[in-house]
Parts: sequence; C-alpha cells; structure tokens
Amino acid sequence: MAFGVLTVILLSSLAKQWPSSKELQIERKMENAKEFLEISKEESERVSRLTFPPHRVNIDHSFYEYYALRGIRVDRVEPGFVSCTFKVPSRLIDRNGNLASGAVANLVDEMGGALVHVEGLPMNVSVDMSISYLSTAKLDDELEISSKLLGRKGGYSGTVVLIKNKATGELIAEGRHSLFGRHASKM
Repeated sequence: MAFGVLTVILLSSLAKQWPSSKELQIERKMENAKEFLEISKEESERVSRLTFPPHRVNIDHSFYEYYALRGIRVDRVEPGFVSCTFKVPSRLIDRNGNLASGAVANLVDEMGGALVHVEGLPMNVSVDMSISYLSTAKLDDELEISSKLLGRKGGYSGTVVLIKNKATGELIAEGRHSLFGRHASKM
C-alpha cells in the first residue's frame, strides 16, 4: 500500500514537469511559425542591396511611394471611377512568385483612397477594408485595377476595387473600402 501511494506521488510530481500534449502542440506551432517567418540568406542580401537617396519633403516621392506605388499608370478617370494598369514588379512578389497579399491590400487601400480624395483637404482615413483574394498574379502580369465609388454620406465614403489580370480577365481580388474624412464645404 505504501508503495502504491509513493508511486502516485512520484508520478504526479513527474507529470507536473513534463509538458502536456497540448503544450507540445503549441510549442510545435510556434516553431513552425518561427521557421516560416525566417528569411533566407538570399532574401536578406536582396534587402541589404536596396539603396534609396534621402527624401526631400515636398520635392521627392517618399520611400513608400517609390517602393509600393511606382509603376501604376492611370488609364481613365471619371467622377466616381478610376481605372489603372499595373505590371507586377519583382519587388512586390512573395516567396512563391505571386503578388504578395500585402501588396494587393495596399493597392485596394490606395485606389479607394485616391478615388475619394479631394484636392486641398487632408487624405481620408480608412475605416474598414475587406478583401476577397480570388486568384494570384505572377511576376510581370499586367493588372487592370478599377475603383468605383459606391456612395458617400457626409464624410463617409464607400468604394469597391477590382483587380483583374488584363490578359485573361481573371479576377485576382475584390476589395471593399470604407473611408472617413472632412468633406468639402458647400459655401
């Protein structure tokens, strides 16, 4: 009997020291995430080779504009509608060779914001953005990006942005973007 009690005490003591299967699963997931987020030596060297001249305020484009928006060509502008063309550059592709999802989100944000911007007023602030990623775009694919105003009430605006492969017509992504900003005075 004493041996049984001693065994139970010893086993419960050991159980407290060993991680549970749930803890092991969490630890494995964390290790997998860490491995996924690590960059390769080649990727690190590629980033270290980037060079940008110092930014001159109100004269030069910012690093953001230079990196993320360079290459967008405006094709058509109408009230409540803007259409652009964009060739997928190597700087915006992910490790699978596709246009990075963050770059797609950025295009939705910029195109929605540009559509509702009023010259002379501060840029509107994104309130909500919902993006459906329907397909992928590859390096050098030419994309057609169209932004349409869904409506405006006071300072609140809603837009929809469609990103299509220009050659195939395949829809890459659809984004709905809500923005808020000061609206122009009626006086």
